[in-house]
Amino acid sequence: MSEQLAKNLSGKAVMGSDGTQLGSLYNVEMDIDSGALNDLLVSPHSEILTDQLQFDVDEQGRIRVPVNLVQSVEDYIVVQR
Repeated sequence: MSEQLAKNLSGKAVMGSDGTQLGSLYNVEMDIDSGALNDLLVSPHSEILTDQLQFDVDEQGRIRVPVNLVQSVEDYIVVQR
């Protein structure tokens, strides 16, 4: 995956590898001690039923996508589904 600045990712559309539009990137969680990225926090698309996804959802209803499932970052952030 090519290098991307975090400021360029904010609000970027997140799509599943099956073509499903999941929503837009809200934030990225990281481990402060190690600097490792953990999860993408995705504000879900209005038509997405989060309870039918394979991903966890946080208290605010945002989808937690493990960073290791990111396949590409171009026009969209594509994640494995």
